[in-house]
Amino acid sequence: MTHRIHPTAIIEDDVFLGLDTAVWDHAHIRHSTTIGDECIIGGKVTIAYGVTIGNRVKINSNAYICHGVTIEDGVMISAGVIFTNDRFPRATTPNLQELRSSEPDEHTYQTHVRCGATIGAGCLIGCNIEIGRFAMIGMGSVVTRSVPDFHLVVGSSARSVGYICRCGFVLQRFDGPPPDSIRMACSECDRRYAAIHGRVAEMGILSEDHPGIRLAEMVST
Repeated sequence: MTHRIHPTAIIEDDVFLGLDTAVWDHAHIRHSTTIGDECIIGGKVTIAYGVTIGNRVKINSNAYICHGVTIEDGVMISAGVIFTNDRFPRATTPNLQELRSSEPDEHTYQTHVRCGATIGAGCLIGCNIEIGRFAMIGMGSVVTRSVPDFHLVVGSSARSVGYICRCGFVLQRFDGPPPDSIRMACSECDRRYAAIHGRVAEMGILSEDHPGIRLAEMVST
């Protein structure tokens, strides 16, 4: 295996780095974390223990990935993104006499970022949520609930304002609730989609790796 690890990076024991993954200056990767092939871990990124990261993931400078986060293939985590895993955190026990343990407990929640998603710079990501396939989170957003596949969300707290293509171009924007039913084609790459009640399906030939939900399946569920 070949890695590119900056001499100032801290990589703890029992960390797995995939082929051709790069770790830049002053990054800190804690124990028991797995990072796939061809990833880029930017400067001053902190990744907590027990995190799972897929292949070809880009994590830009100063991001914080906490315990309980799973990131699938092809995800973009922009600069300054912060994940969380506790909705009601306290530093100590109620009597203030002991620090709370840093080990996971009943207050620790999971967050799952599905393949191809993008999280914009400076976002805050809540816990016990899922960010869908190829979803896009606008910069500075505060995400407090799950984001469906192919949705574009912005704001605090983030709300859906449109649909987004695999290639990153906007398919459709809307000011209020999404339309009940719509068919769309990307003006950039000509990929075709349909959406019913906010659920987006890819039309035509789909990738074997990421087959999506076909329109007939959406209608029947």
